[in-house]
Amino acid sequence: MTSPQRVDLFVIGGGINGAGIARDAAGRGLSVMLCEKDDLAEGTSSRSGKLVHGGLRYLEYYEFRLVREALIEREVLMNAAPHIIWPMRFVLPHSPQDRPAWLVRLGLFLYDHLGGRKKLPGTRVLDLRRAPEGAPLLDSFTRGFEYSDCWVDDARLVILNALDAAERGAQVLTRTACVSARREGDHWRITTRNTVTGETHEHRARVLVNAAGPWVSDVITRVVGANSARNVRLVKGSHIVVPKFWDGPNAYLVQNTDKRVIFINPYEGDKALIGTTDIAYEGRTEDVTPDAAEIDYLLAAVNRYFKEKLVRADVLDSFAGVRPLFDDGQGNPSAVTRDYVFDLDDSAGAPLLNIFGGKITTYRELAERGLQRIAKHFPQIGRDWTHAAPLPGGDMPGADYERFRDALKTEFPWMPPGLRRHYGRLYGTRTRALVGNATDLAGLGRHFGGDLHEAEVRYLVRHEWAQTAEDILWRRTKHRLHLSQAEREAFADWFGRTLAQAA
Repeated sequence: MTSPQRVDLFVIGGGINGAGIARDAAGRGLSVMLCEKDDLAEGTSSRSGKLVHGGLRYLEYYEFRLVREALIEREVLMNAAPHIIWPMRFVLPHSPQDRPAWLVRLGLFLYDHLGGRKKLPGTRVLDLRRAPEGAPLLDSFTRGFEYSDCWVDDARLVILNALDAAERGAQVLTRTACVSARREGDHWRITTRNTVTGETHEHRARVLVNAAGPWVSDVITRVVGANSARNVRLVKGSHIVVPKFWDGPNAYLVQNTDKRVIFINPYEGDKALIGTTDIAYEGRTEDVTPDAAEIDYLLAAVNRYFKEKLVRADVLDSFAGVRPLFDDGQGNPSAVTRDYVFDLDDSAGAPLLNIFGGKITTYRELAERGLQRIAKHFPQIGRDWTHAAPLPGGDMPGADYERFRDALKTEFPWMPPGLRRHYGRLYGTRTRALVGNATDLAGLGRHFGGDLHEAEVRYLVRHEWAQTAEDILWRRTKHRLHLSQAEREAFADWFGRTLAQAA
């Protein structure tokens, strides 16, 4: 075991909250180390509904402050990462059997005005008998509403925060579990173990941040050996992927018979992402998968509204995540708050900041407020800064992706439009670093199918901590959805051999 390395801040957890805190702290001049027992975003942060939104349905539970803050953050994040976050219009067909029209209209009015909306268009009423958005819906739905929110590539949002943190001096350790953390006076002695090699290391830190998401309580009790009066409530949410069955770029939001809302969003061009469920979960977080009842529930919700009826055979893929919600005592999983709560224990020397709950949309604000909580322990800490700072690849003039897209077309005329869009959307201005000196497709190296070329793979290994084929195909990108089974297996074989040779 090597001699302990000293840092100001040690962060446990490589999801969106942990990566956001590491980025914010590094930008304030603190020395930072982050450890993640698996891959970045391997848990909840890559298994969301992939939306940056205020949370329209949270208004029904009187979460006005949370919705307002999320709507404000929606605009901040659009400016920070216009390549992976973009506007989307949602069509809400009205069903008289569910929420009354006046209540929906009131909610949408509040949604339009609570957060100081600047960039997105407001709500409009639709006559679904005449509007093209009504074409795929059953004829019984004659009235609807359309409002704005944003799409986000959730896993890439985590990666970009970790990348920015690393470029500002933070050390990001993936496949590295924190096995022990003990106070020794005014600092923490922390032991980590690489889950691939088994190698252990010791570190010392002034402050420890527990951003382990669904594992937050496990870190408190097992790793730190402490207790907390606060608890996390695990709620399972499942999604399915099907072929896209309507024309146009808009999404749909439908109300199921149990009053829950289901999102039906365009996904990866020719597919649709449908979710989510809300089910109390008590199993191992690592084992979470969609079950048959959840898939049937989502299919039934869609079939209640659309002319084209989906069946099990239409499900191309599915995934489930566990939301680590702060336990506020609500019995209904859908009613449990999506707000976050800090538990700061600084009464016994070295501070411990535990984070309960949170949502992707408010991660930046969570990080900022978390750093404000522990700022007194670092007299030289820098000021708040992330509200106006672009994420890697998002530094395009005016945060205008359309202008940037046109520039890519001029710069890489030899590149097929689909591939150019893929690079532009995932990597933004860093597309140039990925492409390097290539002047034709052959210059991108081996082609594995779809839009996957060797140059992208090597870029992800070199710059974004990718270590396995799944890291590449599912979290850094969504190539898995566009390759055949044979192509995925061939890529995994090549990737394994290539890494072995490099080692």
